Amino acid sequence: MSSDQPEQRHRGRMQRKKAAVDAAITRADRDQGLLLVLTGNGKGKSSSAFGMLARALGHGMKVGVAQFIKGRSDTGEEAFFQRQPGVVWHLLGEGFTWETQNLTRDIKTAQRGWAVVREMLRDPSLGLIVLDELTYPLKYGWLEIDTVLADLKARPPMQHVVITGRGAPQALCDAADTVTELRDIKHAFRAGVRAQKGIDL
Repeated sequence: MSSDQPEQRHRGRMQRKKAAVDAAITRADRDQGLLLVLTGNGKGKSSSAFGMLARALGHGMKVGVAQFIKGRSDTGEEAFFQRQPGVVWHLLGEGFTWETQNLTRDIKTAQRGWAVVREMLRDPSLGLIVLDELTYPLKYGWLEIDTVLADLKARPPMQHVVITGRGAPQALCDAADTVTELRDIKHAFRAGVRAQKGIDL
């Protein structure tokens, strides 16, 4: 075998790959506001959404966050993003259902929260909105999926929305442009490690 054959084979593969990638980029010829769903049992759904929030801020966009279940206001992401100009942040939850233990209150809290989100979805100045843990009030039936989907569909055409949480309803996934499922393989919590600042909080 000639010493340059591996190099030639590699170059041929990369040329074919480049042609395929370039063709795909050429086919993607329109802009629109995207609906993204980050679901699954794995860690990192909210973290990924907040990464997109930072990216949007880097592009000079105004962004919004609505957190549905989390009732605590001492997380690192809130402490950081609240200090940034161009961020609207709403903490709409009162904690997980096993903490509140009040179904009627949980339903009312979710519905009040959606009224806040509806106003955000009507604001064309918000380029990206993160609806953190919205899947839970949908899964539990505290919010009507048809109402939520209608409000999402009626948002400004270039507004991006990222929804996080386990167990995303199929109707939400069907309506989304991008769906990512994070898989749980191993988690430190199950080995007795409490939630860590900078990683979980």
